[in-house]
Amino acid sequence: MATNSTSDTPVASGKRLRCGVIGVGRMGQHHARVYHQLSECELIGVVDASESRRNELAAKFSCKGFASVQELLAAGVDAVSIAVPTTAHYPAAEPLLKAGVACLIEKPLAEDVATARRLRDLAESTKSTLMVGHIERFNPIMRAMQRATGSGAPVVPRFIEVSRVSPMSFRSVDVSVIMDMMIHDLDVVLMLMGGREPDEVQASGVAVVTEHEDICSARLTWHGPQGTCVANITSSRLALKTERVTRITGENAYIKIDYAAKKGTMIRRLANEAQLREMREQLRAGVDLSNLKWHELVNIEPITIDEDEDGEPIVAEIKAFLEAVVTGNRPPIDAEAGFQAVRTAQRIIEASRKSMGLTGKN
Repeated sequence: MATNSTSDTPVASGKRLRCGVIGVGRMGQHHARVYHQLSECELIGVVDASESRRNELAAKFSCKGFASVQELLAAGVDAVSIAVPTTAHYPAAEPLLKAGVACLIEKPLAEDVATARRLRDLAESTKSTLMVGHIERFNPIMRAMQRATGSGAPVVPRFIEVSRVSPMSFRSVDVSVIMDMMIHDLDVVLMLMGGREPDEVQASGVAVVTEHEDICSARLTWHGPQGTCVANITSSRLALKTERVTRITGENAYIKIDYAAKKGTMIRRLANEAQLREMREQLRAGVDLSNLKWHELVNIEPITIDEDEDGEPIVAEIKAFLEAVVTGNRPPIDAEAGFQAVRTAQRIIEASRKSMGLTGKN
């Protein structure tokens, strides 16, 4: 049941979108819950390899449980979330995209560059909606930051520092921390860089508990007409604490974002130009400023979350997906963005293993 033009969508004809979820594990159950709750769609069914699991979720959300993607297709569906393990993304998505069914695929888009490219090309050739579930873009503080930086002089990033660390959860241990955790930040950093992939990639990683990198630090560099930008990204699943923080130093502002706390701060250069000019003049004159407190010399603006931004990220994500299905517009995180994140992640993996004298894929 294709939904590629506004005129033939169920919503356009006064009907609700018929939705489904493939894989109702840790993440998929939340997709099912949201589809069940939203008035603009109807949850038709869930697909899972576990009969007991799919029946449990089907009963909970008043829909049908299916053993295969083909059964869900036969039931008639317009839009689907795919939340199976990454290696199963392509087999699940292929028949759906070929049938014109819109797909929201959990991050990462695929397990390697070749498969990500095949998914991107398939979505383009069938003109089917494909969105990738990089959910940090829908974190309320990220949305608030985008609004706050939408006015005034552009930030123009020069240095980005990202830390994403947490204790070992023993989930997604079949892939490296790069594909498991760092992929979130790669999507955000690529977005901040206007969708440009880095010109240079350096990385160092260590496998401690699993057979893949459990800790990795990557250095990405962009060269362009506006100058150079460097991003240092550190991810670890062996930490004793949880931290998800991004700091952006740009031409016109400094921004700090704490995803977990949903807090942010911003220091605008223009708002502090007079104080900084006076301080530089005093330094040139040899004035002793050692008693000054730096944070009291600048105007620190809290990044506040508006009421319409302060919602559950997965709800905002699915609403954005459904809007793209109805309007036919490209989704905010399309197949190309998902492909670029996977390709950058693969370059980091290769650089990390080269630094250890190793070769091979994740």
